[in-house]
Amino acid sequence: MSREKEREARVRQRFIVLNALRFSGIALVLIGIALARGHIIPGLPWQVGGVIALAGLIDFFFAPPLIARAWRRQDEERR
Repeated sequence: MSREKEREARVRQRFIVLNALRFSGIALVLIGIALARGHIIPGLPWQVGGVIALAGLIDFFFAPPLIARAWRRQDEERR
């Protein structure tokens, strides 16, 4: 496989990983909200849902840039 095709496959894979990470963050936020409101497990303290929703927000906003930065460093080391 040529270098250009390898690079394109790597970029495509990374794009998929970053978007999956963002979708999982959104899912965690929605699950956390549903837990906090008592829709999934009635009687569970709302703080549990809040923590899960907060984890989802962190996952959505902070994880993709951190991973992209690590990949960028990795690419620079390859050169």
